[in-house]
Parts: sequence; structure tokens; C-alpha cells
Amino acid sequence: MNQTIDTILNRRSIRAFEQKQISRDDLNTILSGGDAGPSGGNNRGWRYVIVQDASYKKKLIDLGMPLYKQWLERMPQDFKNLRKEIDKSPDPIYYGAPTIVFVIGKGMTVDMDCPMVCQNIMLAARSLGIGSCWVFIGQLVMGDPSIKADFKLAEGEKVFGPIILGYPLRNEFPQRPDNAKSPVLWK
Repeated sequence: MNQTIDTILNRRSIRAFEQKQISRDDLNTILSGGDAGPSGGNNRGWRYVIVQDASYKKKLIDLGMPLYKQWLERMPQDFKNLRKEIDKSPDPIYYGAPTIVFVIGKGMTVDMDCPMVCQNIMLAARSLGIGSCWVFIGQLVMGDPSIKADFKLAEGEKVFGPIILGYPLRNEFPQRPDNAKSPVLWK
């Protein structure tokens, strides 16, 4: 099979990681994949905030946990039940990932461009044997003034992801489910 198609078909969300940091070279390669994403009008109006420092991750978790619990209260009971085991961990937001990537963008096509950047990041990571997952609940901290200052968020910028990255626990990538085909209407 074509290597690109194989990478696309075998990318899976990973939420359990080895506590081994991703090298700066591999991370730069992954971000190059993000930078290759398409953009409306060739705007390229995005940038990254990379979090690898353990104390800063703790700050994100400490600020995020009360917001996460408030958010979770508004979710349906089925979703709450799904999260029960996850919520027993000390980090149900970022899953203890060694690296967190926030994609920050602005401009007229930001809502279309930055999700494609995120997808490219996740595909590039998978091609290097690195796991990833888009954890939207990690954005809950973006309203905090200290985080806005730390991330140098400017007026009109939006945060996408974050994408968590790391080597999968026991080097295990889940298999693609057999039911992964969507209905197609041919005309």
C-alpha cells in the first residue's frame, strides 16, 4: 500500500504515553508537516505554542481541572459514564502526554486552515511512530488571563487543538475498526 495512505488509515488517537520526551528534531519535523497545511489565500496565519515543561503542564492541569469538571457537569450521563475511568487519572485533560501543541491562528480562513494544520501534525507524528490526540477540553484554560499572557494571545487569535504527542505506551497503536467506512451517495 502507498505509504501516505497507510499512515492516514492507521492514525489513531493515543491517550496513554511512555514518559519519554520527543526530540526537538522530531518535533520540528512534525511542525513542518503542520506548516505544509493548506491555507485560504496562502494566509499561513498560524503559530504554535509547545508545552513540554512539567511544571507548566501542571499549571495547565491545575487551572483546567475545575473548568473541566464544570464542563463535564453539562454533558449527558452516557458521556460522564464514558469518562469515569479516565477521570481517575491525575491528568484526564492531557493524559500525561510529554508534549502538548497548541495551534494558534487568525485571519478570515482560520476556522478551515488550522484544523487542517492539526490533522497534518497528527499524520506527521504517526509517520514517525509518535502518537497523538486532539483534546479539545485542553482549550478550557484559554480564558485564564495568565495563560493568555503566557501564550501572547492577540486580539482575533483563536486556539486549536491542543494536540497531545508522545510515544504510545508499550508502542501500541490501536487497529483501525472494520466499520470505518462512511456512506457514499453517488450521482
